[in-house]
Amino acid sequence: MTLLRTLIAALLLALLPAAALAEARPFAIAGQEVATGTRADFRITVPAGNDGETFIPVTVIHGARPGKVLAVVAGVHGFEFASILAAERLAERIDPARLSGTLVLVRIANIPGFEGRSPNVNPVDRKNLNRVFPGKADGTQTERIADLIAREVVARSDFLMDVHSGDGAEFLDAFVGVYGGPLATDFPLALTVAQGFGFPNIVRYSMETQAQIDSGRSLNRQGVAMGKPTILVEIGQNGSREEAHVAAIVAGVENALAILGMSDAPVREGSAPPRLFNGTVSVSASHTGIYHPANPVPRPLTKGEMIGTIRDYTGREVERLFSPVDGYALYGITGPPVEAGDGIVTIALPVPAF
Repeated sequence: MTLLRTLIAALLLALLPAAALAEARPFAIAGQEVATGTRADFRITVPAGNDGETFIPVTVIHGARPGKVLAVVAGVHGFEFASILAAERLAERIDPARLSGTLVLVRIANIPGFEGRSPNVNPVDRKNLNRVFPGKADGTQTERIADLIAREVVARSDFLMDVHSGDGAEFLDAFVGVYGGPLATDFPLALTVAQGFGFPNIVRYSMETQAQIDSGRSLNRQGVAMGKPTILVEIGQNGSREEAHVAAIVAGVENALAILGMSDAPVREGSAPPRLFNGTVSVSASHTGIYHPANPVPRPLTKGEMIGTIRDYTGREVERLFSPVDGYALYGITGPPVEAGDGIVTIALPVPAF
């Protein structure tokens, strides 16, 4: 009788469809295995180099049914609190029993920056995590963080969201950046997910050359380099932790789960058509000193319009900055500190359609 039961069980197993078998597989990441229909919270250890050990807090919600892997990365910059609070909330809201596929939440990518209250660099090695991808396993601390996120998170995903919010001394109008062009993957899907956030602005970044991807490579461009449909989410300004901004990120990610077939919730349509932009132009400072913006808010700009002035530490005006194009001031710094080479304002270039 035991032999007969064994043979029947083996026959039934052989007849199961591949999807049913996939349901039983744990999700493996960074030496962890997350069982089907469960949630796991853990730390990816960033081993000590010449500048000390740190960690990356991660929550993996592995659904009860097979599906896509969505990676949502928050806190690449430690002062961008809305993204970090949204990741915390998403970890509590998503039920693995109702999820198809897997949600990988990096709660805070840059723990040293967060704990050091640093707007855009890791205070340990003074590097910007969003400029060092794919990182180096034997590099400085920031480079080691990037290496692990690239290998353990981005590489395992089917879709990547790089979630930010305006940090200290920065104005910003909510937008979603979508990566298209010949070197990007599945722009139509990425655009659909972007539209699902319902933000007022969508920027298409066309990846035409490898140099665009490699120069000061950000997390979102790492996603492009690894063949993942990718969006950049930006909302809030001046280190905002406003409830409306946190809720907007959470709602956008939950809508993305529906669009990607990972949730049985209805897809929510945007309330109004967004402004569309094809790329951006940045204006940078040539001098270090005290920056006086003309009007540090998101707004239309005309070519030749003054953006602001820079004075040295004696009060002498050393630079005037003007818009090189007609466009929309999407985000920029509010000052007063400025260093030579800093981006003053990023101007989005309007288009009627993609």
